[in-house]
Amino acid sequence: MTIITRRHALIGGAGLMLAGCDRITASPTVRRVLTLGEKATMSAQHLVTDRHALAPEFTRADLSPVFRENGSRRPAAPDWTGHAAAGFADWRLMVGGMVAHPLAVSLAQLRTAPARTQITRHDCVEGWSAIGEWTGVPLGLLLKRAGLSSNARYIVFHCADDYAGQPYYESIDLVDAFHPQTILAHTMNGQPLSVGHGAPLRLRVERQLGYKQAKYVMRIEAVATLAGIHGGKGGYWEDHSGYQWYAGI
Repeated sequence: MTIITRRHALIGGAGLMLAGCDRITASPTVRRVLTLGEKATMSAQHLVTDRHALAPEFTRADLSPVFRENGSRRPAAPDWTGHAAAGFADWRLMVGGMVAHPLAVSLAQLRTAPARTQITRHDCVEGWSAIGEWTGVPLGLLLKRAGLSSNARYIVFHCADDYAGQPYYESIDLVDAFHPQTILAHTMNGQPLSVGHGAPLRLRVERQLGYKQAKYVMRIEAVATLAGIHGGKGGYWEDHSGYQWYAGI
């Protein structure tokens, strides 16, 4: 099964590197995101930035020498560990929910699909940042291929990792889902995504903070509301730690 008409993609390298705790904590934009009131609505948060603007992109000369492995380093979920042991040969990304044509996409298909390469800065809520190169399939292409319903409002990413037995997940709205820099990255620095960085697939939504960049993505679900997804606030940290759902920078 082919997910998208095959053609030569922009496949480039993908890499990542870190710069220790740098200027991110001093950024007025980040401070504003982190101090938004708990009662702020999603619509109010959308006013923080121009939702359609591009995140800054850099050159390979700007790559950080190390890129921290944030969050989980290796999932323990049996379905993920089995696939990892087999080099993800039989792994499939499931795309479902409010779509006309649910997809089951292999890693090989994702790697040969039209792709985007971008060198961007990852800003973590913990106070560090890093510049890395990512290559992956634009999320919007997959959603179009699946026939996204006009009633869908959010895209939910279900992941293989968990915290204290609670599954990790994240979500974005359709503005971010179809943003040109929102990709499902399978490659870093010209190499397949490492386990510590989210193999086989991670989300890159470059206009938001690091906790939105879900790793170990196993399933994508299009929904009309977030109310019935786990704690209902749109993500693991949003449910458990009061992080803002919209973490735009």
